[in-house]
Amino acid sequence: MMIATPWPRVLGVPLLSIFLLLLGVRAGAQADGLSRVLSQDAFLDIVRNHHPVARQANLIVDRAKADLITAKAGFDPLLQLTSERKTFDGKNYFDHFNPGLKIPTWYGVEVSAGVEDHLGDFLNPEVTPGRSSYLSFSVPLARNLLMDKRRAVLQQARIFREQSKSERLAVLNDLLHEATKDYWHWVGTYLVHMILTEAVGVNEVRMRLVRQGVSGGDRAAIDTTEALAQLQSFRLAQAEAWLEYRKAGFELSNYLWRADDRPYEMPVDILPDTSWASADLQRIQLPALEGVLSAALLEHPKLMVLDQKMKSLDIDRRLKFQDLLPMVNLKYNFLNSGYNVFNEASFAYYRNNYKFGIDIAMPLRLSQGRGQYQAAKIKITETSLDLGLSRLSIENKVRYQFTELAGLRNQVVLAADNLQNYERLFRGEVSRFRLGESTIFLVNMRESKLLEARQKLASLQTKFMASILSLRWSAGQLR
Repeated sequence: MMIATPWPRVLGVPLLSIFLLLLGVRAGAQADGLSRVLSQDAFLDIVRNHHPVARQANLIVDRAKADLITAKAGFDPLLQLTSERKTFDGKNYFDHFNPGLKIPTWYGVEVSAGVEDHLGDFLNPEVTPGRSSYLSFSVPLARNLLMDKRRAVLQQARIFREQSKSERLAVLNDLLHEATKDYWHWVGTYLVHMILTEAVGVNEVRMRLVRQGVSGGDRAAIDTTEALAQLQSFRLAQAEAWLEYRKAGFELSNYLWRADDRPYEMPVDILPDTSWASADLQRIQLPALEGVLSAALLEHPKLMVLDQKMKSLDIDRRLKFQDLLPMVNLKYNFLNSGYNVFNEASFAYYRNNYKFGIDIAMPLRLSQGRGQYQAAKIKITETSLDLGLSRLSIENKVRYQFTELAGLRNQVVLAADNLQNYERLFRGEVSRFRLGESTIFLVNMRESKLLEARQKLASLQTKFMASILSLRWSAGQLR
């Protein structure tokens, strides 16, 4: 079957879709009602939803969202109240009642409004007796005009939220890659065990036939020893394959967790899905390398993390630059008697009822500002170099995985052809043996070579299947 449909995304149809269909969830009972099949899709769903590392990756995003809420606190309006009274020796020294509201804005301007009620016999001369109200503005004219700590923290928190999503994808990408490698190793050991189990069954039948032939005088007694040695060799290899299969199953259990955070030990009757073996793996068209590379350099989560880190460092650089500017803060208060600051809305009134101030400060050497600004620029340079190295590393990984995938496909083709030739040789030797023109020794030799070819093909097929996922991993597409 020739499959030449172009892939719509980086690693989409046909290669991915074929195997996703073939590897669909088949966790139900088989015809015998006992064995169950664990497909790749079902396995990866369990890893995504229940593995502790995957759940920790989700917590990264939740923590970033919580930090964003905290960062927004710098722009929360502040309602405040000051109330103070002093009475001593029958005298009312003072009674202050000052509720107010402070509203920070995005561009560094702070707006405050409130009322004051001052009573008593010993008030501070700066305090206005009775009821008054005010509306004040505080405006930075140099430092903190274009950037201040509140704005920097909020902008960085928003970037960290997006960065946490990329970090989650990076963690999942690596976790699923390790999981799929162990899954296909488990599948490979199962196939080897099944091949050897089949060989043991065939040789047990042959052993009985040889014994019958010896009893009937058709075969030499030494043929029994030859057949028995072959059977024992295969039984030993079967036992070793069973041990490897069980060890691979235990390793796979490391990725299996229940919804209640309890580990799950995979029972022995859980079998891997082998329906993919019926697909024509030899003629699958590979994706375009340039398409995979461009998508990897654009969407790889590790590169996205570094891009977002660069944005955060640029905000930090802009913030540190503010320390090189003088601090010039302008303050202006509209004042009025009574609780309504706008009671007298005439220009002449506000010209004579206000409070004005200006604060100016600047370090003479700017040592702290110059040092922090240089450090911020150095961090940007370091991250830029790291980004360049990461791009090169990811590009080389994609090229390597693509080359490995193409090479494995060719090896599968060669191994399949090789297997067919060994099958012909084995069938021919068996035919000669039945006609009395060959010996059981030669039959056993042909069978051993055939068995090696079957195991080699099974190993290459599972490596090819795992390599498909490795290519997606190198491009950062395992989600």
